[in-house]
Amino acid sequence: MYRFLFVLGLMLTATVQAAELRVAVAANFQGTLEQLAPVYQKRSGHTLLISSASTGSLFAQIQNGAPFDVFLSADSRRPQALIEDNLALSESAFTYARGVLVLWSADPNRVRGDGTTLSQMDYQYLALANPRTAPYGRAAQQILEGMDLWGTLEKEQRLLIGQSVSQTYSQVASGAAPLGFLALSQIRHPDIKGQGSWWIPPEESYHPIIQQAVILRSAADPEQARQFMAFLRSPEAAGIIHAAGYTPYGGNP
Repeated sequence: MYRFLFVLGLMLTATVQAAELRVAVAANFQGTLEQLAPVYQKRSGHTLLISSASTGSLFAQIQNGAPFDVFLSADSRRPQALIEDNLALSESAFTYARGVLVLWSADPNRVRGDGTTLSQMDYQYLALANPRTAPYGRAAQQILEGMDLWGTLEKEQRLLIGQSVSQTYSQVASGAAPLGFLALSQIRHPDIKGQGSWWIPPEESYHPIIQQAVILRSAADPEQARQFMAFLRSPEAAGIIHAAGYTPYGGNP
């Protein structure tokens, strides 16, 4: 009897330790979160159930009652809107990363390091995420507008608009578009690093991509969510995030 109770106790403990945290993450940060997940699991005993899409899409899902615990946004506007709507905890919001935009091509000889590739207009399509729902797409539009290219590319129907930067990567990697705007973290992923050619636009050419995290009021276990947020602030997590291509606000890539 005692042995049965002991084994049952171990099973219950293992169930608690293996609890899942439901994380809604912006598409640009998915690969980085997948690198962080095993580190977090080793430290906490908990696993992450990751759902990825554009920031705008996840925001809409949360507004409609999607059962997430934590939201890792690609901007600061949506987390603040959720706080104002009483759907997120105001004290939990913090900036976990500052995004860096990159123009990338799967062709190692396609993109010049000085950015002149865009102005030459010798490409049929240019891929980017939807500026209305994806902060990286909005930043890409700002760069093109600053170069007086947006109007021409839009008029000539050369813009290949994806739902998220994940889809944009697929469009460029598959050859559907010869080049496109991605998150720097995507081309620094271990499976892609060193492939193709790229250009990192000057930071002043687009508004800073300030990525904030927030705990949602729908969190099944708020304490577990707080532990995860503390992990994101840890030096170990910060090192992984920085190596992936993100910077603290005001820092350097």
